[in-house]
Amino acid sequence: MDIPSPEPKTEAIALNLLQRQVIEYFVDGVRVLGLPPSLGEIYGLLFISPAPLSLDDLVRMLGISKGSASQGLRTLKTLGAVREAEGNGDRRTYYQPAVDLKRLVGGFIREQVRPHLESGKSKLQRLQETALQDVAPGEREFYNERIDRLESWMKRGGQVLPMLQKILGQ
Repeated sequence: MDIPSPEPKTEAIALNLLQRQVIEYFVDGVRVLGLPPSLGEIYGLLFISPAPLSLDDLVRMLGISKGSASQGLRTLKTLGAVREAEGNGDRRTYYQPAVDLKRLVGGFIREQVRPHLESGKSKLQRLQETALQDVAPGEREFYNERIDRLESWMKRGGQVLPMLQKILGQ
């Protein structure tokens, strides 16, 4: 059975120094958030481009595969970081960045942080059950203290998110 090889990386066109630095700035930012670097590349190029760009423009300018660019655009649209824009009259879809901090942070909270906090509740419950069943009585106090600490962090996170979203107007 032949396994298809990934799309080859195409040769990026020469970007100017400012464009490369802005792209790297956003690549560093998405790495901190645990997101793929390609999201930072795509968003960074859209951010520093004076005109909306098409999928083909992103592929050509960044030297990434069409599949990677398409998936990155889908993810960025879901996060509210990119939106479709008016093009130059042809049939291609063009994209531009959302540059409103409220939208960017709100989308990240909605799509990344909230689901993590929600899934954390059931995981925390399983940790508590495991500590009762599988931990020797002499060690239980230490583990229960750590689980209580996790629960406290979860509660604080749940309290901070609504305030943060209210501040940002979400």
